Amino acid sequence: VHILLGENGAGKSTLMKILSGAYQKSAGQIMLDGAEVEIKNPKHAQGLGISTIYQEFNLIPHLSVGENIFLGREPARLPGLIDQSAIFQAATRALSDLGLTLDPRVLVKELRVAEQQMVEVAKALSLDAGVLIMDEPTAALTEHEIKELFATIRKLKDQGVSIVYISHRMEELFEIGDRVTVLRDGRSVGTYDVREMSKSELIRLMVNRELTELFPKEHAARGPEVLRVEGLSTKDALKDISFSLHKGEVLGIAGLLGAGRTELARAIFGLDKITSGTIYINGTPQRIKSPRAAINSGIGFLTEDRKAQGLVLPLSVKENLCLPSVDKFSSWGIMDAKEEQRAAGRYVKDLRIRTPSLDQKVVFLSGGNQQKVVLSKWLCCESEVFIFDEPTRGVDVGAKAEIYQLMNRLTASGVAIIMISSELLEVLGMSDRILVMRGGRIAGEFSGREATQERILQCALEE
Repeated sequence: VHILLGENGAGKSTLMKILSGAYQKSAGQIMLDGAEVEIKNPKHAQGLGISTIYQEFNLIPHLSVGENIFLGREPARLPGLIDQSAIFQAATRALSDLGLTLDPRVLVKELRVAEQQMVEVAKALSLDAGVLIMDEPTAALTEHEIKELFATIRKLKDQGVSIVYISHRMEELFEIGDRVTVLRDGRSVGTYDVREMSKSELIRLMVNRELTELFPKEHAARGPEVLRVEGLSTKDALKDISFSLHKGEVLGIAGLLGAGRTELARAIFGLDKITSGTIYINGTPQRIKSPRAAINSGIGFLTEDRKAQGLVLPLSVKENLCLPSVDKFSSWGIMDAKEEQRAAGRYVKDLRIRTPSLDQKVVFLSGGNQQKVVLSKWLCCESEVFIFDEPTRGVDVGAKAEIYQLMNRLTASGVAIIMISSELLEVLGMSDRILVMRGGRIAGEFSGREATQERILQCALEE
């Protein structure tokens, strides 16, 4: 088991996609069983015996386990007539080889996440995979399910399967890994025997760099408390979360995948049901049971997936911008088109949104300009608290700088910001305080001055 270790953006996923045939390499060699190979596409990779299990499973929920395992390779009795009996018999054998007793006739949508993952493994092995690439395989698993997965991995090793295992989680490395390659900034720092390394040594290899990117952070005067969260819990994700946020402050939220960062944002914004705890705005307890209640309380939420959750792509810039504050532009159900046009024009100019017109559909804007439209709609709502979830994901360097400057302008005007980011440098560069989450809890808090990459990563990894 060869572990690929590195921060977000280190190049782990890119390397995985090259090996799986999704991306083409521009230089270098790939050697398989001592011979150089050119991996042309994913089907070619599978033909070479390289299978990949992505974090987002490549399964069809409404098909059965057996149908998923042999999708595209279905045995047929006659041309055009699939032999269902043969599929289920072969699927039973593939599952049995992994020590699983899953019914191959069950629909995938009825399985637990861990069981779906085992279907992916069975599918890979049915392709005679000699090399299995696993991307963050434990991200959505419970402790018991992780133990089951590790037992399966050990069984695969005994069968001669080589595994490339991509993970953030340091404790997994020492439990399941044989060798580890550390990536940093798209380069290999080195390959090491797991038994000869310590956690602190590996963390140092992962983060040993200066803050080379320019973050134009301007520290605004910290005002009174605007948001306080006490004992916040949800059914599955959050456990007893408490913190405060002040006017003019950027509170960074750091943590690994599955730590509960996005779930915290969703709970505060009324998307996920709170089972216990209280949210206060300006000292007054709020009953936030829906996004509309959150908006009325002065909270705006820039989601991590702006296209699916932050924008209505077929609608225009103007329509998206004014959507959450439609009550401001209507009377007795009739829209004031002139006022809507005036407000949209003001924000497009103020935020320098590059669009040919206010009536341009947002689907045709660049990622950075789409993000500015999302930001503008919450400015139009006059939100006091902004929650930014991965605010610069998928935007270019120039747009990133503009978003950072907008954050400075917001805090200078007294707006408070919660910034969730997987980019550790971004959290360090733009935050006044940093909370580190782990396992649905707050694992640590650092001031902007005392926070370092190494300290935050150590806090996020420690059990």
